[in-house]
Amino acid sequence: MTPEPPLHLFDAFGVEIEYMTVRADSLDVLPVADEVIREVAGDFVSDVELEDIHWSNELVLHVIELKTAGPAKRLEALPAQFQDHVGRINRLLEPLGGRLMPSAMHPWMDPRHEMRLWPHEYNPVYAAYHRIFDCRGHGWANLQSVHLNLPFAGDEEFARLHAAVRLLLPVMPALAASSPAVESRLTGLLDNRMDAYRRNSRVIPSIAGRVIPEPVFTREAYERSILARMYRDIAPYDPEGILRHEWLNSRGAIPRFERNTIEIRVLDVQECPLADVAICAAVAEALEALVAQRWTDLQTQQSFPTEPLEAIFLATIREAERAVIRNREYLEQFGFPGLSGCTAQELWQHLAEALGLLAQQHTRPWQEPLRVILRHGPLARRIQDCLDRDGRSKADGSIPLAPERMAAVYRQLCDCLAAGKMFQGCE
Repeated sequence: MTPEPPLHLFDAFGVEIEYMTVRADSLDVLPVADEVIREVAGDFVSDVELEDIHWSNELVLHVIELKTAGPAKRLEALPAQFQDHVGRINRLLEPLGGRLMPSAMHPWMDPRHEMRLWPHEYNPVYAAYHRIFDCRGHGWANLQSVHLNLPFAGDEEFARLHAAVRLLLPVMPALAASSPAVESRLTGLLDNRMDAYRRNSRVIPSIAGRVIPEPVFTREAYERSILARMYRDIAPYDPEGILRHEWLNSRGAIPRFERNTIEIRVLDVQECPLADVAICAAVAEALEALVAQRWTDLQTQQSFPTEPLEAIFLATIREAERAVIRNREYLEQFGFPGLSGCTAQELWQHLAEALGLLAQQHTRPWQEPLRVILRHGPLARRIQDCLDRDGRSKADGSIPLAPERMAAVYRQLCDCLAAGKMFQGCE
């Protein structure tokens, strides 16, 4: 058989979206993802390969993942394809008393008591994670993300793509944050998922590092300086080597050398697939401009240190689009005209204009979702505004949110997911 030709930069896209299964009446988590998969596959398997979108299990029983069936050449068809499968799963959940819920964290789940690991095929991997890290925490049991996979062919393309991804990662939460509430409280952070994610493997710090990847730009150097250290550090906890794979890497973007892609992991799940694909499109176009060295050359991009990138990233985790960026060298990477500083929202507005993301001559399906996000803030901002309409909640989470208010807002989000529409604010 003739081997498939390699995919080059931006030749295709792989998108994965995770959703919660919840009770239709109370919206409490409903651990029945295995029953949904069995209904289609006839058995408790890890993956169901359907026409255009595949379904798979995750670590816990109340999460199900939808993903493109191999690399997608274009993004335009994906919102409708994902939306069709959301409808299929909702129909299967209905007799089980359930439905799908979007957003990156369940706002009142208590993982210490409600977490249930996937017990079927692939369970030894999850059991190893649980034994080492104790998955009864939000960083393991209560987070749903979108993964964007971008291909590369060889070290030269990996170097260019990895340099661009490192630069853009810090401001991705400004578009994608969707997790403002944890255990019935607003914490003051807009992206609690990423805050929990960056801490979840602190037992072995080399697994996640600073989340922003180190400036490493060849496969050999990455395997030697990052993967080998990670495998060495986990070996005393995992003598059987169950977790000794490149997917153990928990940085915000990880090379998957087995399939020659970089997998971006810092995007929160949105209210519907249209919004998720809109953010993926904006990210991909910004990365393509960086890779093309539109504003700075490759050497300048590769030499940018990790520490200031991490500082910007932590700011957008907390404040999302309102995070202030004053690092002139960082803004120069994107050709931002006001080098004295800007908000992350202003930077994305600059990128949208520079890249023509909202240009009227184009009729891309993600233009209106991007307008909503750039005008009203990420989903987390819109959720927070609805949950705290009277302004009672404090940034430290000391005042619990009213259960009926949370249920009303998240029921509206479930309706948005079922209908494939944007969450504009409180009804």
